[in-house]
Amino acid sequence: MLTLLVIFIFVLALTYFVTRWAGSMQKNKMAGSNIQILETMRVTNSKYIQIIKIGSKCFAVAVCKDTMTFLCEVNEDELAYSSDSRVINTEGFKTILEKFKKDKPDN
Repeated sequence: MLTLLVIFIFVLALTYFVTRWAGSMQKNKMAGSNIQILETMRVTNSKYIQIIKIGSKCFAVAVCKDTMTFLCEVNEDELAYSSDSRVINTEGFKTILEKFKKDKPDN
């Protein structure tokens, strides 16, 4: 029984580190990109309208299961952002969890 417990803990640790490694590889791959998705809105289950920024220009595109269709060019100055939509989260998960613990009413 002890052997099974040790193997289980080893597999969990290995899974954790491989997942962290894969996530950091994906993050590094996306970091230097000139393409940003500014906003996405779902139209139906498999259809979305996205505002994307490529270089210094913004475009509206329709994204479906198998296709992507150009809708129009959008002037970035005309876009309205919510107060926190352009803020990139630099906090760790632990600090976010602590904020939720503070905001939770005690029963």
